[in-house]
Order: sequence, then structure tokens, then C-alpha cells
Amino acid sequence: MTLTANQAAQLREDAQRALQRRDGRAALAALDQLPDAPELTRAQAHLMLGDLAGGEAAIDRLLAAEPRNIWGLIIKGDCRAQQSDSRAATAFFKAALDAAARLPSRTPDLETALGRVQQRLASLANRFEDDLRARLAEAGVGESGASPRIAEALDILTGRREVFFQQPQSFFYPGLPQIQFYEREQFDWIAELESRTAAIRGELEAVLAQDGETFRPYVESDPSRPAKQNAMVGDPRWGAYYLWKAGKPVAEHAVECPATMAALERPPVPVIAGRSPLALFSMLRPGMHISPHTGFLNTRLICHLPLIAPPGCTLRVGNETRAWDEGRALIFDDSIEHEAWNRSDQTRVVLLFEIWRPEIGEADRAALTVMFEYISAYAH
Repeated sequence: MTLTANQAAQLREDAQRALQRRDGRAALAALDQLPDAPELTRAQAHLMLGDLAGGEAAIDRLLAAEPRNIWGLIIKGDCRAQQSDSRAATAFFKAALDAAARLPSRTPDLETALGRVQQRLASLANRFEDDLRARLAEAGVGESGASPRIAEALDILTGRREVFFQQPQSFFYPGLPQIQFYEREQFDWIAELESRTAAIRGELEAVLAQDGETFRPYVESDPSRPAKQNAMVGDPRWGAYYLWKAGKPVAEHAVECPATMAALERPPVPVIAGRSPLALFSMLRPGMHISPHTGFLNTRLICHLPLIAPPGCTLRVGNETRAWDEGRALIFDDSIEHEAWNRSDQTRVVLLFEIWRPEIGEADRAALTVMFEYISAYAH
């Protein structure tokens, strides 16, 4: 029998009304008379009757024709979840959220459904993590037995941490490992440096006791270059007292800090005309936050020897945050996004200097030195 347009419209309306009163059989009876019955409505009717196979078959037909149909993706995810296929359910729920994010606007019903999807995803993720950790424990790999890399990989897999990579602003040396914080034990000169903390701090305290402003803002504009678009330009709350700057010792400061200058002789500090060594006392005033940023190179590491480190002062590099501890060095890759806080009511000061990346051999260090010296001197 050929249906008129009015008859087809009436059957569609009958099916919708049947769904609203939760009468799946009546809805299917109306839909079966339509040659082009909406698959979404058919799926809802089957599922209302507890016919999971029929409902999923209708959704499969819908998604074959419209792969990014949001309601179809949500219902498909629900079907997979009911059959304990958490991995597939997660994939369809994420696809629904991705498709919804591209819409210019969303109806209240869709917003409610998407909120439920986000809750389901969180629940599935928690179950996955719990099951995986239990499996690791059964295999004898507990929290204390796993390496830091396994622990971090698990946190990344389960969404507890983000992935950060080297993003230097001006020069990228390829092939280096992506390591946020280096451990102190990797460097044979660290113990000697740390043993001199008291002497270095004594020189710092003498500097701090001087009259006048001995520290300059860490971020300053260069009058020979365009003005920096940086909110920290000229901010004295992040201060610097340079011992070495642009490859040269700051004579008057070096005289005042002989123990500090001597302590910097053993670490593998780059010697690059116009650029390195770089060493300073870095001051962070109470309440100061250094916003996320990256350094200019990935050929170096930054070392901090904390000299005044009140509680509440922390440094985030990538997805890991550590506190400064007086006399215990922190070594990190500043080409990875990092930021710092002083949440205390006291000033924090570290001795800051740079060293060569340990993975870069002597031949490449020599080549990089030539390159950087040319770049620094280039004025044509």
C-alpha cells in the first residue's frame, strides 16, 4: 500500500507518541508501516522492549548512513556498555563528544545526554584503571615495585597526567630524550656543589643586606629589539643578581661571591662567547607566580641550588611538580613547559645556572658552540 504524505506523517507522530508513553510495541507497529522509518526511532523502540540486538542493528544502519550522528553514537555506546564491551563503548562515547563539539549550538536535551556521556566515560575510565592496577598487583608490580617511568606512563594512559614535549623557542637539537626532571644521582658533581650550600648562602645573605636594589627584574626588554609581550617584563618580584651574564663574569658581583664562583667551576657549564656561562641568584617574592613558558634551547639543562626555600614554593615542569628543598639541587629541562609559585610569605632564592645536556657528546658540543657563537655575533 502506498502511503500519502499525511498518512506517513501520522505514523511517525504515532510512533513518537508511543515512545513518549514508553509503549515500544505500538511504536514498532507504526514504524513497520513506513517504508523509510527513522532508524533512530526504531532503535529506541527495540531498546525500550529490551531487544538489545534489534536496537543495535537499527543504530548500525543509522551510523552506516550518518557516521557522525550524535544520538546514534550515544546509543551505540550504551549498547556496547550493556554488553560489557567497555573499550568500544568508550570509543563511541568519545566520538559523540567530538561530534557535538563541532556544533554551533546544542539543544537542552542533547546537553543533558552529553553530560551523562561524560559521567559514563569517567566511570569506565575509573573501572579500567582499577582493573589494570589490580592486574599489575597480581603480577607482583605494586606501587613501590614499578619504575618512575612505568608509574608516569600509567598516569598518562589513565588521563591523570598530560604529555609534554620539548618546545624550545629558538633552537631545537633533535633526538634527545624527553625528561622533565633529572635526578641528582645522575651527576657526580652534585654532592660537592650541595656541600657548599652554607658558604653560598652566606654570600647571598651579604648581598641581600646591602643598601639599595641589588636585584634586577629577571625579565627585561632589550632596547635594540621589539618590546617583549610579556606581563613579567620589569616585574621586580622575579629578580636576578647575575654572577655570569652573556658569557662574562659580572666583575663587582664575582668579587662579592668568591665561594659561589668557585662552586661553579666543576659543573659542565657551556662556554660560548656572548651567551654562556649564565649564573645568577634568582629571587621570587612572596605571592609571585611565574606563568607557563619554555626556554630558548633544548641543548642545556637548568640547575637550581635552593638557598632560601620556605614551604609553599614549587616548580612544575611538564606534568610533574616538585618543591625546592634548601641544599638539594633541582635539575630540569627548561625547553619543556614550566611554571613556578611562591605561595609563602617569605622570599625564595636559588642559585641558577645552566649545564650541557649529558646526552650531547663532546664533538656536538663543539659544533653547537661554533653555531651559537655565530648566531650571537650575527648582525648582517
